[in-house]
Amino acid sequence: METSARTGRPLVTARNAAVWAVLRKELDRHAGKTLTVLDVGGGTGGFAVPLAEAGHTVTVIDASPDALAALTRRAADAGVAERIRAVQGDGDALATLVDPGSADLILCHAVLEVVDDPAKVASAIAAALRPGGALSLLVAGRAAAVLARAVNGHLRAAAALVTDPAGRAGPRDTLLRRFDAAGATALLTAAGLTVEQTHGVRVVTDLLPATVLEDDPQAVLELELELSSQPPFRDIASQLHLFARRS
Repeated sequence: METSARTGRPLVTARNAAVWAVLRKELDRHAGKTLTVLDVGGGTGGFAVPLAEAGHTVTVIDASPDALAALTRRAADAGVAERIRAVQGDGDALATLVDPGSADLILCHAVLEVVDDPAKVASAIAAALRPGGALSLLVAGRAAAVLARAVNGHLRAAAALVTDPAGRAGPRDTLLRRFDAAGATALLTAAGLTVEQTHGVRVVTDLLPATVLEDDPQAVLELELELSSQPPFRDIASQLHLFARRS
């Protein structure tokens, strides 16, 4: 398992292995170049700090001042404070926070589920990318939510998730929507982006007891990577990761 050279903390776990595998290939594609990265909803810097440690400049946009304060401390502890900028704002306001054509790589993880207008945010992301720039999109999967509620005996909520156009379990659902691969792809395509890869994230990690995760984390990580690109396993993952590019 890879660790940060400065902090010794793991960069890759079973929960994020599929995402880092794709990001690593993109970084390798630009080896020797300092990328301008935008992390929308980047919170405390779980991705931003390692990217800055790799030599890239990262702007993190997040609505939570507490998360941004934690990000600032984390960046300082890792010795990369000069390469990370924190901006308070939410995804719906992205178009007003970022200059057009300014980013080489944009991360938008667990954001489109909670914004008011995901199509508007997707368009703002496309506009913020330079030609050839790439998007790492992570969204909640509908199928996993259906199965999770069904096996826990919440059958009405599971049925609601199947039939609701937005993939919600009811008015008390904390998310505004969930996605399947086709729906997320259509959203990005409509914004002018080309989806190059789709992976499942947390295919089995959320299903395993803690003892299994702790006993052999490397085996879990390897299984996650093996299943992440293979339907039908990919499609029942807790999250879907789409990697898209602006032409």
